[in-house]
Order: sequence, then structure tokens, then C-alpha cells
Amino acid sequence: MTPETLERSSKWLARANLRPTRQRLSLATLLVGDGQHRHVTAEGLHAASVAAGDKVSLATVYNTLRAFCEAGLIKEVTVDGTRSYFDTRTDDHPHFYYEEDGTLVDANATQMKIATLPTPPTGYEVAKVDVVVRLRKRD
Repeated sequence: MTPETLERSSKWLARANLRPTRQRLSLATLLVGDGQHRHVTAEGLHAASVAAGDKVSLATVYNTLRAFCEAGLIKEVTVDGTRSYFDTRTDDHPHFYYEEDGTLVDANATQMKIATLPTPPTGYEVAKVDVVVRLRKRD
């Protein structure tokens, strides 16, 4: 961890009033330490943490990602019922999901237009719309 990445990660946690525990700082540094946005799975972040020499259990990674979501630092993007990604970019934007390798990347929101949505049932309102465009190579 460089002083710059540590400072960026500490500020990121402070923005959400999260205490900078060793595990949170370690995972925050992997997520935002270089200032770039990420789309990670819990398993991928755990592997990166282990590769960096940090002793963080997979359960701790899941719990920390949930805490980051609840604090508004990251968003969960569900690709299907069994696969979730965690996105450090928290504004509303669409994604491309590459089926062959399981990669999730940001898509250009200015090219997307949603003209109408179905009317929600009585007593409900639309909370948000997640758009994940699944891609596969042509034959």
C-alpha cells in the first residue's frame, strides 16, 4: 500500500462514516486505491486480497462488501440469480456482461433510451431500473 492509495481508501471509508479497520482498508485499497472504478465479485476480491498477502476470509469479504453497499460506497449488480458483481461507480448506468468470460463493464448510458416501463401494481412505484446487456461472440 502506498501512502496515496492508503489516503484515498481512508477518505473513501470516511465519506461513509465507516471505521477504517484493517480488513476494510485492505479491501478498500483493492477497490478504489488507484482511483479507477471496478466491477468485482466477492470471490475475485478475495483472490486479489490473498494475492496481495492479506489474511481476509471469504466471509469477511462478503460482509465488508455488504457494509460498503449499505453505506452507499458501492452498488451490487446482479447478472443472474447466482452471480453478483460489486461496482464502485454508484451512479445509475447500464452494463455489458460478456458471457464467455464473465466480465462486467460499464456501457454508454447516453446511447440508451427507455421509452416506457410497465405500470407497477397498485401501491408500488419503480425504485430503479438495472440494465445488464448480455453479450456473446457471433458464430
